[in-house]
Amino acid sequence: MAGTDAANLRTWWGGPLDVEGLALAAVGAAATALDRYTGAAGRYSASPELTAAAFDSSGHLRIAGRPLQGFAPLSGFRRTRDGWIRLHANYPHHRQRLLQALNATTAEEAEAALRIMDSLEAESVIQARGAVAAAVRTRAEWQASEMGRAAAAGPWMVLDPQAPDGPAAGAAMEGSGRRGIPQPGGDPRRPLLGVRVLDLTRVIAGPVSTRLLAALGADVLRIDPTALPELSDQFVDTSFGKRSAVADLGRPGTRAALERLVAGADIVITGYRTGSLDRFGLDAASLLSARPDLAVVTLNSWGTDGPWSSLRGFDSIVQAASGIAHLYGTTDDAGWRPGALPVQALDHATGYGAAAAAVTLLARRQESGAGGSARLSLARTAEELFRLPPGPRGLPALPPPEYRTMASSYGGLRYVRPPLLVEGQALDYPGPPPPYASSALDWVPRSD
Repeated sequence: MAGTDAANLRTWWGGPLDVEGLALAAVGAAATALDRYTGAAGRYSASPELTAAAFDSSGHLRIAGRPLQGFAPLSGFRRTRDGWIRLHANYPHHRQRLLQALNATTAEEAEAALRIMDSLEAESVIQARGAVAAAVRTRAEWQASEMGRAAAAGPWMVLDPQAPDGPAAGAAMEGSGRRGIPQPGGDPRRPLLGVRVLDLTRVIAGPVSTRLLAALGADVLRIDPTALPELSDQFVDTSFGKRSAVADLGRPGTRAALERLVAGADIVITGYRTGSLDRFGLDAASLLSARPDLAVVTLNSWGTDGPWSSLRGFDSIVQAASGIAHLYGTTDDAGWRPGALPVQALDHATGYGAAAAAVTLLARRQESGAGGSARLSLARTAEELFRLPPGPRGLPALPPPEYRTMASSYGGLRYVRPPLLVEGQALDYPGPPPPYASSALDWVPRSD
């Protein structure tokens, strides 16, 4: 990931790490991929003003006049016997597992249990029950750990294109009755018109990637599990311009519908922990074996290697583990406590990187007829942030964001636009977030 220069006003958040540089580089990667896909160099660019707003989209969003709900009461930093730990309990099932792990029934009981446990002990006990937590580590402690070393390995975006002369992409397309990928249309704001995106992501990073693809004209169908609905406010923030369905992927009838969706897709993006979708044939190898022309992007918290690769995680948890929370710690009359980045930058940067990877694979499919896969993780994005040199200081602050309004089934929305400029003009979303679970498991017909 390349940095950006001082002219981009990289100091709107401030702090010891160049979060601004990370944000602009991630959005810039998406712009570069779009230039390649459309064959128009310099058409797409990252706007500092729009990027700053988009990385805090949930903070700016208003739904029927109200702000979004923040972290749940049990989420956040808690003291332990020897330090601090960060908990994540926004989802009801994660909260229940966390309380069970600590043999508690209330938040107060959970806090009391943590105060007599060491941080690493508490982390291990909580993770073993499928709940989500990470001890607050120093940067050196993370780098010395097996997981820290695994997270730092390899490039930020791992691209693995299919060989054009491998399993014949053309033959696969003929066998499934498909045609080549839709060509970029005449509207540079909607270069992905006709492109179908199967969105199997949740929380923030993955939905941010597909939100941008929807803004660029793609038909994005998001599928959530029937038994574990997405948090409503989070869904609204990240679902502009998409369609929404729910399904139990383990049901035989659903599996058949899923196979039809994959057969008609151009892009599949998954955002679950490593290995959790393999039993449904949704790992990259299985998808590409069936469809060598497909663009498959996977993202998760911890990557594919290391002892935590199959664990659940979130932006805030990765910040705690990787040394960010320690670096951003503060001291007041109550003593020292860990801190956090000004926005959930790991989520958003990974999301825009995933969108860049998807469009890059589409461009390569145009060029060679073959698809491919890409992998990103929040933990690797954290390493990228640490590798950026400190940004310039003393530059003027950015102006307040320009808000847009849109009607929706959730009430009137006040929102900020995507972070891209198209030929110097701001992009916007083509429509509001859909009613949750309102779509069938099918694609919108398109003409060949």
